[in-house]
Amino acid sequence: MLLGQNLVEALESLTSNKLRSALTMLGIVIGVAAVIALVSVGQGASASITNSMNSMGTNLIFVSPGAAAVGGKSASPGAGAPVTRPLTLEDAQALANPANVPDADQVAPVVERRGTVNAAGQTDTTTVMGVDPSYQGLESITLSEGSFITAAQVAGRAPVAILGSTVATTLFGTTSGLVGQTVRIQNQPFRIIGVEVSKGGSGFFNADDQILVPLTTAQTRLGGRGEAQGSSPDQVNMILVQASSAQTVTAAVTEITGVLETRHHDVAGVDDFSITKQSDMLQSATQITGVLTIFLGGIAAISLLVGGIGIMNIMLVSVTERTREIGLRKALGARKRDILAQFLTESATLSLGGGIVGLLLGVGLAWVIGRIASSSGTSFVPVVTLTSVLLATLFAAAVGLFFGIYPASRAAGLEPVEALRYE
Repeated sequence: MLLGQNLVEALESLTSNKLRSALTMLGIVIGVAAVIALVSVGQGASASITNSMNSMGTNLIFVSPGAAAVGGKSASPGAGAPVTRPLTLEDAQALANPANVPDADQVAPVVERRGTVNAAGQTDTTTVMGVDPSYQGLESITLSEGSFITAAQVAGRAPVAILGSTVATTLFGTTSGLVGQTVRIQNQPFRIIGVEVSKGGSGFFNADDQILVPLTTAQTRLGGRGEAQGSSPDQVNMILVQASSAQTVTAAVTEITGVLETRHHDVAGVDDFSITKQSDMLQSATQITGVLTIFLGGIAAISLLVGGIGIMNIMLVSVTERTREIGLRKALGARKRDILAQFLTESATLSLGGGIVGLLLGVGLAWVIGRIASSSGTSFVPVVTLTSVLLATLFAAAVGLFFGIYPASRAAGLEPVEALRYE
């Protein structure tokens, strides 16, 4: 029997009981839609995090206080444990000296705070970064309007601020015409001198959800929580170092380690600071989002298996209902393989039809998720790839064939005489 004829008969059989066929397809529809929607969310999250981290600059090295948990011996409490010292502006200046770290291109100390901001009757909670002029080049920051923080403003502890595009939109509903207006950070007035061009990102890696102020202003007017009593007034939360090239990152890390060990009088092998390369952070983030995508896709794939069981159940019912028809066909000369092909075609048609409908529904769900994220101020776009579409659709067809084999074999194995006598 030709494939075309099998397909026509399959469609006639399925359309003879439209409601039952539609309900059988529903499991496949939900499974395929869930796979495509959830995988696209995972891939979108991965792309968003990767783009946001790449927007932070290239060849970055992050130096932070506290012993590293990986890549060296962590200091343990007790006798002989070194005293943990904070990072200071003097440390940053030492790292910026070409004689100490010749493979460093730029160095920027950073003070980070988390605070409430108010403006134009709106309130937001965001990250406030205390920086100096070197931060702009190191982070590749572009302003849509205004100017960046100057050395004079850092020296004078000026109450000025640069808004990220997300913060500007949240507070003012726009990113233009804001220079000269006032925003209150932790209930203190700051004059807006610039607005950043959007870099994209989401969650903890959203480079647009921040406010930049002069480094000294953050140190003196926006006191951090959890700082030790009597800590240095020049204390910073982090020092960013940009290596001169990707090939010199490892050499720069070695030089930075040597300078800080000497300044902090660290015991060999036990440091009171940690150094992280941007490439390591990006690799870790990619691995996490990759596992998340596989996990989400695996959960959604369970729906496909449930749908396949539904197909097998309905096909078994169909075999029982059409026992006399099968006996008549075989009595008229239909071969076992003809009956087998007929029922396999019906199950494959059910699963493939459900896969196509699920594909359209999954793409629609991904679009809706992206719109919801956009309306909530999150720069996040689900990514629907050809690979995920083909994988979900072909897997749906394979599920239909797999779960249709037993009912089809049962139908093909019926004896003509017994089938014709069936009531």
